[in-house]
Amino acid sequence: PGPRAALRRTTAMVDVYDVREFGVHESFAAPSPGQEAAAPRETTRETTTQAASSSEAAAPGAQRRYADVISSKLRIEVTASTDEEVEFELVGVDVSLANALRRIMIAEVPTMAIESVYIEENTGVMHDEVLAHRLGLIPLRVDPNEFEELVDPDDATDVNTIVFGLEVRAPVNELPADAPRRKLDATDAVPDDEADRRPGGPKHTTRITTADLKWLPQGDQEAFLKDEPARPVHDDISITKLRPGQAVSLEAHGRKGIGKDHAKFSPVATASYRMLPRVDLVQDVVGDRAVALKQRCPLDVFDLEDLVGPPASDNSGDDSGDGSGGVVQRAVARRPRDCTMCRECIRVIDDVPFGDDMGDYVKLRREANHFLFKVETAGQLAPLRILHDALAILKAKCDKWQTELELSGGAITEPDATAL
Repeated sequence: PGPRAALRRTTAMVDVYDVREFGVHESFAAPSPGQEAAAPRETTRETTTQAASSSEAAAPGAQRRYADVISSKLRIEVTASTDEEVEFELVGVDVSLANALRRIMIAEVPTMAIESVYIEENTGVMHDEVLAHRLGLIPLRVDPNEFEELVDPDDATDVNTIVFGLEVRAPVNELPADAPRRKLDATDAVPDDEADRRPGGPKHTTRITTADLKWLPQGDQEAFLKDEPARPVHDDISITKLRPGQAVSLEAHGRKGIGKDHAKFSPVATASYRMLPRVDLVQDVVGDRAVALKQRCPLDVFDLEDLVGPPASDNSGDDSGDGSGGVVQRAVARRPRDCTMCRECIRVIDDVPFGDDMGDYVKLRREANHFLFKVETAGQLAPLRILHDALAILKAKCDKWQTELELSGGAITEPDATAL
């Protein structure tokens, strides 16, 4: 069968979901009648697991709709938020939805960016095409919800286009390059070479930055953008440089777009996630072994705590656990979220105390349905705004998908031959 049949099979797999496999890196398809669920994959050092209590476990063979499983477990919690980045936790979904949210934040949240540049004069050293490209990559602080999409550049109006003007002229050289060097005045103690770099000197350079971009309101834009006028995100982004007598005069038109069209529309600098680490000490790690474990971890995940009396099983490597009731140090995983799964704590190291069997005491796992996100904005939108818009887009995609399936009787709609 062709790819369309494969899509139908995928749809059927999503519709029915075996809750016993939730959170495990396996297929989401429910077992066929008479087929037993696959046994978990055996691992020796690192395991991907789902931490679910026994009270949440479903009865054997129980099946629920995938959407019901997601709605009952989904949780989003913002753990840190600043003007530049946001950290949040996405719990209760599988990696496909987590990655869909990440990709939407990168490529489908709309922003405004410069699309067309009309150059009237450019006598600088930078070519027109390079100058236009640099202008397009400047992040603009403009609310995209206030604008419509521009389909045809000839249909530009105040509801779909933002206009910026740039006109800079470098001071003319007042001192010919072959003229004798001189002080600006009799009392000037500035060296001749530095004086030449002042405005009017032969070595003066004029630096054009985003502070020179001026918003030119069109139509009613000044009214509906009065609360936050359009501007570049930063005023100190370098655009080009001019030598004495050179000039740049242009008009830049911006439009609404998404990262799929061009990277300049992407609102994020980085958008990443990782599964929640889980560091389990399957045996008590005490004494010298505990000290060695703490020293091994480069991210200081482990701490030492005092344990009064001999532990249940003394694995310190010495004879301190003699029942005398002394204080023994025990290792605990105090900061498991900081773990990057570098495996340094369980790596076999020769000629090092306890270097050959630490893996018998420490087990590294990842929660398959718990994701730690970190999103850094490029400046066009606030970090939380990016998250909210991405969730709205994801919801709209799901609603459209559901409507499409219902209208087609549960199958993929065949393309209209007359529309092709």
